[in-house]
Amino acid sequence: MVLLHVKRGDESQFLMQAPGNTELEELTVQVTRVYNARLKVQRVCSEMEELAEHGIFSPPNMQGLTDDQIEELKLRDEWGEVPSGGSLFKKDDIGRRNGQAPNEKMKQVLKKTIEEAKAIISKKQVEASVCVTMEMVKDALDQLRGAVMIVYPMGLPPYDPIRMEFENKEDLSGTQAELNVIEESQAQLWWAAKELRRTKKLSDYVGKNEKTKIIVKIQQRGQGAPAREPIISNEEQKQLMLYYHRRQEELKKLEENDDDSCLNSPWADNTALKRHFHGKDIKWRPR
Repeated sequence: MVLLHVKRGDESQFLMQAPGNTELEELTVQVTRVYNARLKVQRVCSEMEELAEHGIFSPPNMQGLTDDQIEELKLRDEWGEVPSGGSLFKKDDIGRRNGQAPNEKMKQVLKKTIEEAKAIISKKQVEASVCVTMEMVKDALDQLRGAVMIVYPMGLPPYDPIRMEFENKEDLSGTQAELNVIEESQAQLWWAAKELRRTKKLSDYVGKNEKTKIIVKIQQRGQGAPAREPIISNEEQKQLMLYYHRRQEELKKLEENDDDSCLNSPWADNTALKRHFHGKDIKWRPR
């Protein structure tokens, strides 16, 4: 199996394995699906953190309004779902959520699940040499969905972004999240400054050695070739700069150290041997 280290720009994303004879059309789709699914998990986790703090999403016509404005317009939250075990009021200063937060026990259920889901898709998996599969990402989404069902057994309102994400009805238009998502048909994989064309196989580029490890960069079609990988990593560059800085300091100290008092030491006298034997009857003859 060829090991692929998938990056977006210079940022590591995840590891994936694929046989060398894999069609690049299929591989590009697989990589893109895992990439986009990880983004979905991140978005859900972000919204669930807000859910744990401030309750469910307010109706669109009530968002951003003050309590006086809501009362004046006679608006009501028809959904108004209360979390399991009761709620604690914690106002959302942004005005997106209704402020009916879950109690501490239910909040911990959400937060623990969020941490577990984040660990599954974490970029630290690259450092741990753990490959991320679509099944692992789906499992993370299922865990998040299960936690929401525990805290809100009656479900979330249809306009809540968490429910919309679970039902694949999310609307990301006009957001930064939209720019991060890559359509499967528009995805490109690059390796060694070469585009991995979908009409070929992976082995056409990396050879038939199944133990090969390559760094693959994913990006949107039409963005051109991504930047080449640096010859040395950032950490190696830091260590190299630190070494030369220390060496420079050592040389500087040697230049400043002009103390020649050591020349007065007995061991530094190059005439000591001559004086030692001066005046003594020394006989010498060939053997």
